[in-house]
Amino acid sequence: MLRVVDLSKPADERDAGVPSPPGVIVAQGSPPDEFWLETATFTLADEPCGDRRVVTVASVPDALAEVTRRCRRWPQASAMCDDVLRALDPAGTTLAGVVTESLAYSTLQAGPEFASWLEDRGPAAAAGTADAVLVERDQDTLQIRFNRPHRHNAFSTDVRGALLEALTVAQLDPSVTGIVLSGNGPSFCSGGDLAEFGTFADPVSAHFARTRHSPALVLDEIRARLGRACRAEVHGRVLGSGLEMAAFCGWVVARPDSVFGLPELSLGLIPGAGGTVSITRRIGRWRTAYLVLSGRTIDAETALAWGLVDAISAAAG
Repeated sequence: MLRVVDLSKPADERDAGVPSPPGVIVAQGSPPDEFWLETATFTLADEPCGDRRVVTVASVPDALAEVTRRCRRWPQASAMCDDVLRALDPAGTTLAGVVTESLAYSTLQAGPEFASWLEDRGPAAAAGTADAVLVERDQDTLQIRFNRPHRHNAFSTDVRGALLEALTVAQLDPSVTGIVLSGNGPSFCSGGDLAEFGTFADPVSAHFARTRHSPALVLDEIRARLGRACRAEVHGRVLGSGLEMAAFCGWVVARPDSVFGLPELSLGLIPGAGGTVSITRRIGRWRTAYLVLSGRTIDAETALAWGLVDAISAAAG
């Protein structure tokens, strides 16, 4: 399920053809090769590189070993991630991308890797939260704050419903000329509430919930109207669905303590809150794939260099 291409080898030793779909391909070594830079899932390097098809790591062998281990552990989710990212047209409609992502996500929800994770997790009870999202209007700006600080603002059904309601106000009210999405407590949003995973009756119902009640689609529509006035202010853990939604905003400001990542592969899943669209538009499919397949997080400085965020705030408080 994983092919490694060593660019330091002669062309006749590495160019064995590429199947369709290609599957996960990690390139490494030098000199860079335009064909493999474009074709690979991503390319690993140990020297700084501004090309967004390349990920600079401290140790290429260590990074390659970790990606290999994870792709072998979750081969179906890894291949599905690669397929979805290659199929996505960043210039296409957000709806098409979100629907494609959700169908792939539902397929994995019905698969053995997610079932294994659910079995390992065991029974879990999801606790409801009163006032899971706080909304305040400041003149023409709508302040929307996640409010589950004890759970690092994990994205639950309560949060989804309240967020969608707040965003719909901004969507329908032309007098709202700005929104700010933020989070109370130590983190912006740590991703989906793991206690709720697997609670839908079937993957089809889960797909319709994601696509018919999607904060991402509304947020993207608001961003198209407001541009940089559709703003996310992030800090602490910015993971999974939290990162996916923030990336839809027209301007993302991070505190220096922010940590970014896409941990879904370890559940046998891929990003499911629109991230294959929003994050890919910001940093390209290659670095998006790296975040998913490696499971590694990046800091605020790296996120800024990649274009995942637009600015770093001066203070951590």
